[in-house]
Amino acid sequence: MCYIVLAHTYLSCSKQEIEPQHHPPYGGIQLKAVDRTDPCPTFLWHTLTQAEIEQTLKTGSAGLNAAEVSQRIKQYGPNRLSTQKRRGVLFRLFMQFHNILLYVMLGAAVITALLGHWIDTGVLLAAVVINAIIGFIQEGKAEAALDAIRAMLSPRATVIRNGKKHEVNAENLVPGDWVILVAGDRVPADLRLVSTTELRIDEAALTGESVSVEKNTDTAQAATPLGDRYGMAYSGTVVVYGMGTGIVIATGSMTELGKINQLLTGIQSLTTPLLRQIDGFGRVLAIVIIALCVITFILGTMWRNIAPAEMFLMVVALAASAIPEGLPAIMTVTLAIGVQRMARRNAIIRRLPAVEALGSVTVICSDKTGTLTRNEMTVQRIICAGHIFDVGGTGYSPVGDFSKEGRIIDPDHYPALSMAIRTGVLCNEARLCEENGQWSVEGDPTEGALLVAGNKAGFHQHIADAAWPRVGSIPFDSRHRFMATYHRDSDGEPWIFVKGAPERILEICSMQLDDDGERPLVADYWHRKASRTAASGLRLLGLACKRATPAKEHLDFSDVESGYTLLALVGIIDPPREEAVQAIAECHRAGIQVKMITGDHEETARTIGAQLNIGIGKKAMSGADIALVDDAQLRRIVLQVDVFARASPEHKLRLVQALQEDSQVVAMTGDGVNDAPALKKANVGVAMGMKGTEAAKEASDIVLADDNFATIVNAVREGRTVYDNIKKFILFMLPTNGGEALVVIAAILFELTLPLTPAQVLWINMVTSSTLGLALAFEPAERNIMSRRPRPPEEPLLSGFFIWRVLMVSMLMMGCTLFLFLWELNHGTSIESARTIAVSTIVMAEIFYLVNSRYIFASVMNREGLTGNYYVLISIVICIALQFAYTEIPLLQAIFQSTSLSILEWLKVLCAGLLIFFIAELEKMALRAGIAPARIQHMR
Repeated sequence: MCYIVLAHTYLSCSKQEIEPQHHPPYGGIQLKAVDRTDPCPTFLWHTLTQAEIEQTLKTGSAGLNAAEVSQRIKQYGPNRLSTQKRRGVLFRLFMQFHNILLYVMLGAAVITALLGHWIDTGVLLAAVVINAIIGFIQEGKAEAALDAIRAMLSPRATVIRNGKKHEVNAENLVPGDWVILVAGDRVPADLRLVSTTELRIDEAALTGESVSVEKNTDTAQAATPLGDRYGMAYSGTVVVYGMGTGIVIATGSMTELGKINQLLTGIQSLTTPLLRQIDGFGRVLAIVIIALCVITFILGTMWRNIAPAEMFLMVVALAASAIPEGLPAIMTVTLAIGVQRMARRNAIIRRLPAVEALGSVTVICSDKTGTLTRNEMTVQRIICAGHIFDVGGTGYSPVGDFSKEGRIIDPDHYPALSMAIRTGVLCNEARLCEENGQWSVEGDPTEGALLVAGNKAGFHQHIADAAWPRVGSIPFDSRHRFMATYHRDSDGEPWIFVKGAPERILEICSMQLDDDGERPLVADYWHRKASRTAASGLRLLGLACKRATPAKEHLDFSDVESGYTLLALVGIIDPPREEAVQAIAECHRAGIQVKMITGDHEETARTIGAQLNIGIGKKAMSGADIALVDDAQLRRIVLQVDVFARASPEHKLRLVQALQEDSQVVAMTGDGVNDAPALKKANVGVAMGMKGTEAAKEASDIVLADDNFATIVNAVREGRTVYDNIKKFILFMLPTNGGEALVVIAAILFELTLPLTPAQVLWINMVTSSTLGLALAFEPAERNIMSRRPRPPEEPLLSGFFIWRVLMVSMLMMGCTLFLFLWELNHGTSIESARTIAVSTIVMAEIFYLVNSRYIFASVMNREGLTGNYYVLISIVICIALQFAYTEIPLLQAIFQSTSLSILEWLKVLCAGLLIFFIAELEKMALRAGIAPARIQHMR
C-alpha cells in the first residue's frame, strides 16, 4: 500500500524546487523556503500525463488482467485503512482509573473509610465508578473516529479489467486499475483522471471546499494545493454530477484519506488545565496534611506530654478536619451540571474534562464552511448593464428583497434583471425542496442559489417549467464551461438560455440588454465589474440568451458559439451566519482570538473573514505559505495571522500545534474528515452535529447540535462558569476545613480540652460537604464573565489572594469557636454542651460563609446575592434541619455526645455566624476600593 516512486524523476527534489519562492512578510517576518534535501516521500501524480501514468504503472485502457491484480494485491495489500491493535475491554476499563482526578477521589475515599466516614466513602466511590464508566464508554466512541474514516471508503467499485467492465469489492483495487465513476459514486481510491464528462466531485469533507469541484484531465504544477488538483479524484469524496474514468494511483493508507487516518492514530490526547492544577493541588495538600499531623503528634507527645493514645485520637480529628473529602465529588457534580447546561444550549459534551477546558480557551480556530458560514450558496449581487442589484436574504430560504443603491425595487421593472432571473431558473438542473419549514437543494449548490433568487423574485421553478417548457439542453461541460437549454415561451417563440464562466459567456455575446433594449456589448464595462466582484470573494456566473432555434434538430454546441445577448453577471457566495458575527465580537470582548482555517480560496476566505471581523487589516496566509516555513517560524507567525486559506489537514494540525507550543489553549472547530486530526489534537475539539462527518464527530470533545459558531461562545461561557464554581467551592471548603483544623491544633498547643471529637468533626464534614458545598455547583454565570481575559493556562489554583482569604476566614472561625467553647466552660457548662455549641458555631459560620462565597469579590448584600441561587437556600434549610436534629434527637445525642441548646445559646451561635459574614463582606469592600477593577478581574 504505497506509492510507486520513479527512480529517474523527482528522486531528490527539494521544497525550493516545487514551492513558490516570493511571499509577502507576515508581521515583519519574511517567509523563507525550507531546504529539504531528503527524497520526496510521495510521488507527484497530479503532474504526470496519462501516458506517463500508464508507463509508470504498467497499465493500459484495457486495464489489468487477473494475474497482475493478484500479484499487486500481494505487493500493496488490500485497499483498506490500517488498524491499530485495540486494547482489551478489561484493560480499557482498568485504564479509566489511571487518572489524576480519580486518584484524588480514591485517596479521599480510602482515608474517609479508615476514619469510618462511610457516607462520604460511598459517595466518593460512586463518583469514581461513574467517572470510569463514562470514560470507558467515551473511549470506545473515540476509537470509532478511525472507524468513521474507514467507513468513508466505497464498498464497491466499477473497474475495467481485461477490456471488460466488472463490479468488484473496493478492497480489491490495486494501483493501475481503471475505475469508472458516475454520479452518486463514492470515489474508492485515489485516482488520476484520464477522461471526464461534466464530472463534478464534492470534496468538502476532504478539503473544506464549499462547492463541488469541476474535474478535468489536465496536469497541475507540483506545488498545486490539493483542492486545485482538478485532474485528480480522491478516496472518500462523492461524485455529484457527470462521469469519468481514472487510474488508481494510491490505495489504502497511502491515499489522502489514509494520511488523515495516520495523523489521527499518532495524536495523543491532552489533559486539561484544571486536571493539571488539581493534580498539583492534591499532592501539595496531601503532603501538608501528613506533615501537619506528624508534627502535631510529635509536639503533643514530646512537648505537651500527652498520652500517645489520646494524641492519636486528636491527630485523627485533625486529619478528618483537614482532608477536603468533598472536592473530587464537587468537581464531578460541577462538571456534570455544566454538561447539562451546555446540552440545553445545543453543545453535546463527549468528554467530561472538556467542560472546564472551554473556560480557559484563548484561541478558537474555526473552519469556515458550515461553521462560520451557512454552507448554502446565496446570490448576493446581480450586475446588469448600467445597474448593480443587491439580493437580500441568506441561505436556501427564499426570503429576501432586491435593492438598488439601498432602495427596494421590483425586478419586473428592470428587463435585464427579470430576464437574468428567468435564465437562472430555466437553465438549471437543481431542485429546491422544503420540508417542515427547512429548505434544501438537490443538486449543485450554485444552481440552487439561482433557484432561490428566482423564488425571491416570484419566478418559481414549477411555474417556469410550465410556462417555458424545455425542448433540449446541453449539460455543463468543463471544457466548454457553460450549460445551455432550449425553451419555447407561452407564445411558442424559441429561446436558448446559457449560463457559465463569465469569460466564456462574454466570448459568445455581441449584445447586452439594458433598460432601452439590446445594445452592442461594452466588454470593458463587464471586465471591470467582473474583476471587482471576484476580488470581493464572490463567485461569478454569466447569464445570456438568444431568440433562435437550434440549427439542427437538437440543441448542439454549434448553437452556442455566437450571437447571444449578455443579461447579467451573478455574484454568489456562501454567506456568514448572522449569529456568528455577534459571537465573534463577544469572543473578542472576552479576550479570545478567533482564527479562520479553511480549505477554500484565499480571496473568498478574506472576504468572509472581513464580514465576520476576522483578520481585518492583516494578511491571509495560504497552505503553500505554511508549507514553506519551519515550526519555529510558524510559531512566530501564527498569532499575527487570523485567516488561513487552502489549508490541508497537515496544515491545520501544524497550526494547532504551533499555537499550543506558544502556551495557547486551543479550541478547533470543523465538520469534515480533513478536520479530524486537528480536532483530536486541539485542547477542545468541536465538531458540527448536523452537517459534520462521523469522523469529525468521533474525533471531537464537543458536538454542536445546531452547527452554530455562536453555540461555541455559549459553551465557553459555561466552561468559565464551571471553573468559577469550582474555585468558589475551594474558597468555601478550605477555610471551613482550615477553621476546624486550627481549633484542634490550638487545643493541642495550648493544652486545652479538645473542643471537637473525631466523630463530631466527621459530622461537620458530612453536613457541610453533602449539603452546603454542593449548592455552589449550581451557581449561574456572573454578569461580567465574558468581559474577562482568559485565565492563563498555568495559573495556580490558589493565588496569593486566595491564600489570604483562606487564612482570614479560618482564623475567624477558629476564634469564634474557641471563644464560645472556653466561655461556656468558664461559666460552668458541661463539656458536652460546650462541644455542642462549638460544633454548631462552625456549622453556622459555614452557612453564612456559603452566602459570602457566591461572589468572590462582589457584594452579596442585595436581593440577587442573597436569594439568586435557590439551591443555596435549600441547602441552608437542610443543613439547619440536620444540625437541629444533631442537638435534639436522642439517638444522635448518644452517637455524637451532643446536647440540646437553649434559645440564648442558639443566639450566641447565630451572632458568631453573622460576625464572620459581615467581616467577609467588609474585606470584599476593602478589596474593591483598594484594587483596580482590572486587577480584580485578573485575580478571578
